[in-house]
Amino acid sequence: RTIKADSTLGADKGYDTADFVKSMRDMKVTPHVAAKKSGSAVDGRTTRHAGRGQLEEGKLVEEIFGWAKTVGGLRKTRFIGLAKVKAQTAFTFACYNLTRMATLFGWRLSAT
Repeated sequence: RTIKADSTLGADKGYDTADFVKSMRDMKVTPHVAAKKSGSAVDGRTTRHAGRGQLEEGKLVEEIFGWAKTVGGLRKTRFIGLAKVKAQTAFTFACYNLTRMATLFGWRLSAT
């Protein structure tokens, strides 16, 4: 299989291993791997590219759905029927938006 020289690959931090990063570079593919906090195989050659920002955007989306599942109760819906589940989902994401607005506009009281 032929791979273009300017190919990129995005992956989560489970793929942040020296073997994986090396094999991608050997195939002339830029690995945009989410870096581990310590002992990362990702170096400056990877983090300087513009495609790196797409990984951060994906992380933001994952955080929202993680919040909806844990705090918003969408891991296991409480309702039967598509209309009720849609309503629960809309309400959950409306609550998330209010929570984000409170943070962004400084409406939350600080704990200090």
